[in-house]
Amino acid sequence: MTNRYFMGSSVISSYIPFPNIYWWLQVLQADKLLLDGGEHFEKMTYRNKYFIAGSNGGIQLSIPLVQGRQQRSPMQDVLIDNKQRWQVQHWRTLVSVYKRTPYFEHYEPILQPLYTTQHERLIDFNLASVMWLCKQLQAVCSISYTDTYKKDYPESTDMRHTIKPGVERTHLSSIMPYHQVFADRHGFLPNLSMLDLLFAEGPYAVRWMKENEVLIYEWKHHKETER
Repeated sequence: MTNRYFMGSSVISSYIPFPNIYWWLQVLQADKLLLDGGEHFEKMTYRNKYFIAGSNGGIQLSIPLVQGRQQRSPMQDVLIDNKQRWQVQHWRTLVSVYKRTPYFEHYEPILQPLYTTQHERLIDFNLASVMWLCKQLQAVCSISYTDTYKKDYPESTDMRHTIKPGVERTHLSSIMPYHQVFADRHGFLPNLSMLDLLFAEGPYAVRWMKENEVLIYEWKHHKETER
């Protein structure tokens, strides 16, 4: 994707599994992405969950962790509880929801290995999901990594504490809808995992992103003028 607005920009982010559309709109407009493995795990964030469409609204798919919700470790030390059959459950849910979408059948054989390969660390699965999406979007993802937490990155867009369920949805109220499963039942859900857009639009997902990237620029510019 051509970076028209943030030349020389960089983004600092948590490790997130199958990140949502708002995250990708930010990252694909930046030149560099830094993933923070030194920050501590936080509850009520996307660090171990992603959202897809469902017949009654959004469905949350969570990755179970050793120590569960009491997890307080740095992200690089957070372990997945693979005693639970979460990969089987996630995959069955994806198939059930998306099997009739235009492009699920195309991506199914290359996506399923992510759900049959076990990772001990949460960040390893999360990174694998990001790299898989980069490849499908044919995006040049310049990614670097840090194991040392740093509070401030004044020269970067810091998404570690702003990408949370519900927080960024208000910035996407005017986003252009795409053909989404179950939208006829509960309306269009604007900020699901990139998987949702990919299964609906396939190779045209990149075009959709380009048409909507201006929304992020306008929102960022508006916030800057408010300061």
